[in-house]
Amino acid sequence: MLIPATILTGFLGAGKTTLLKRVLTEAHGQKIAIIENEFGEENIDNEILVSDTNEQIIQMNNGCVCCTIREDLRTTLQLLAAKKRKGLLDFERVVIETTGLADPGPVAQTFFMDDEIAESFLLDSILTLVDAKHAAQQLNDRQEARRQVGFADQIFISKSDLVSAEELDALQHRLKHMNPRALQKVVHFGEVSLAEVFDLRGFNLNAKLDIDPDFLADDGHHHHDGEHCDHPSHKHGHDAHSHDHGHSDHDHAHGGDHGPGHHHHHDDDVKSFVFKSKRPFDPAKLEDFLGTIVNIYGPKMLRYKGVLNMRGTERKVIFQGVHQLMGSDLGPEWAKGEERMSKMVFIGIDLPKDILMQGLEQSLV
Repeated sequence: MLIPATILTGFLGAGKTTLLKRVLTEAHGQKIAIIENEFGEENIDNEILVSDTNEQIIQMNNGCVCCTIREDLRTTLQLLAAKKRKGLLDFERVVIETTGLADPGPVAQTFFMDDEIAESFLLDSILTLVDAKHAAQQLNDRQEARRQVGFADQIFISKSDLVSAEELDALQHRLKHMNPRALQKVVHFGEVSLAEVFDLRGFNLNAKLDIDPDFLADDGHHHHDGEHCDHPSHKHGHDAHSHDHGHSDHDHAHGGDHGPGHHHHHDDDVKSFVFKSKRPFDPAKLEDFLGTIVNIYGPKMLRYKGVLNMRGTERKVIFQGVHQLMGSDLGPEWAKGEERMSKMVFIGIDLPKDILMQGLEQSLV
């Protein structure tokens, strides 16, 4: 049995510790190992931060230097797994609380790049806590904050009682454009049920792609520059069946027309876009194209995921990646009468949308 691991990230003061304490008191009968990698708020200066993160670049067997992993985390996880095997420690899951300034990338990659870790642990999801009161400023000023949003599988917004409804709405729109995959939930004083924190399977290759199609389609009047809209030749309306994420409560953010461009005075460098097509992909062409893209833009690609219609198989192909690490898997068969449509979402820093869109288009049959 693999041990599930959750990465908890978010800027200082967003309430990670409150959330963690809450989870620990509510975790009836669950034994959780916590790995803390946090600095007290008083001693933040860059010298400490730089020397404290022990990152290592791993060389792939094909000769390319690939991924940064957290050597300190790897050591800690190996130790935990060994103690569990020997019966010295009893725990069922791991939560890693990162520093407010940490990039979740190397933390996530540690789970995929190290065979020993991959044999013991399963990365379940990345949770990002956003402080509603200070988020706008932090997102404007700090790329780390924007990256944390881009990596998230689930976003919890804290301190919403300290801002107006309009500010909250604007923040939710902004987060949604940076990362349409992540469910957003407004939380009060860290009150979050365990079901919303654990076993989210954000990294499992499963066929459910949580992009809320209504948001991307209906929200067109907010884009004064059209840059987030779907590729025009792939606008096929929305398929309601992927809108089944029941427990999310961000739906209210779609209502109301606040006039053109109301939510978009921020041009964040972390952006997302979606590619859809009814034409199947040519597997060889797609693999070549994605391989090239990941080699060039890997460090800027935070998360990407898709359910693909591939020539030569009756099954859905599920693919996803973090930075340069990309994986795919055969999913369930396309159901009888189900429209075979490929859907992909890319979240990254200043990714060249036109190059990606064109390359994907050219990889179709």
